[in-house]
Amino acid sequence: MTEETLSGKVVAVTGGAGFIGSHLCDSLLGRVPNALLIIDNFSLGKGSNVAHLSKNDRVRICKMDATDYKSMLELFSTWHVDVVFNLAVVPLPASLEHPKRCIDENILVTSTLCELLLRKEFKTLIHCSSSETYGTAIYVPMDEIHPTEPITPYAASKIACDYVALSYYKTFHLDIAIVRPFNTYGPRQNDGSYAAVIPETIRRIMQGKTPVIYGDGLQTRDFSYVEDIAEAIPRIYEATSTRGKIVNLATGREVTIKSLIETIMRLMSCKGEISYQGRRPGDVRRHRGDITLAQSLIGYSPKTDYVAGLAKTIEWYRSLPEMYSQGDRY
Repeated sequence: MTEETLSGKVVAVTGGAGFIGSHLCDSLLGRVPNALLIIDNFSLGKGSNVAHLSKNDRVRICKMDATDYKSMLELFSTWHVDVVFNLAVVPLPASLEHPKRCIDENILVTSTLCELLLRKEFKTLIHCSSSETYGTAIYVPMDEIHPTEPITPYAASKIACDYVALSYYKTFHLDIAIVRPFNTYGPRQNDGSYAAVIPETIRRIMQGKTPVIYGDGLQTRDFSYVEDIAEAIPRIYEATSTRGKIVNLATGREVTIKSLIETIMRLMSCKGEISYQGRRPGDVRRHRGDITLAQSLIGYSPKTDYVAGLAKTIEWYRSLPEMYSQGDRY
């Protein structure tokens, strides 16, 4: 198996101040790149996520929009970028309020990067997809040939991005691989207006509010701890056998939302009731990933126990004083 190394390379991460992106930057620095460019427009990413990295002389934080071809071209030409990890995204909840923006921006980021790769402004693109592209499971575990049935504008935009990237790989023989994480959780996950279920539940309990389940709570997800995902993504680059492929990252474990919230309540010593509200649009019913390909190509094996990961996540959110003071934004 041919292996690449990030040591001595100039590496860029779009969406690098975001949740997964900032953890990926932590992982990448451990591989000793010559320089790490964190590219983010900070519409969702946070300065606090990368503040600890800003003091590293190999890191440059670049506040710019990855859809801006001219600015990205200038940046890449100046820095002679080698590898790009694309995690810039308008997220799923935003797509329910601003579908056109989500579709336009997500696809434009990908096409911009593919064009820069075609122009040889960098050498390798590792594009981050989403398990939402599969829609609700037709069978489990869901492997990479599971039908794609996107049911939200976000999911549709992500599958479109995947096909754009694959088209450049097939047509122009460019160095591209796609990683498809299932539901990722952990410290730094967005706790604001586009919060996912875990930070939303933790926040509500910390503020003395009732945890909420949308629907019957029997819908399932395959939750991966963010540090496991952030450690695996660089391996997608390092193992060249991944090129031209889509690779799932998951645990293979299926957890109901009801069970998830009950576990969080137990870990936080919350004895209150759960509030059930109407099912949200675009909420997939069942997810459970198959990681056979990731195991074969990069030796992937998630390290973090699900409950231990939740405990570490709760501890991190409890360390944020603003979690107590801000009102309900859900």
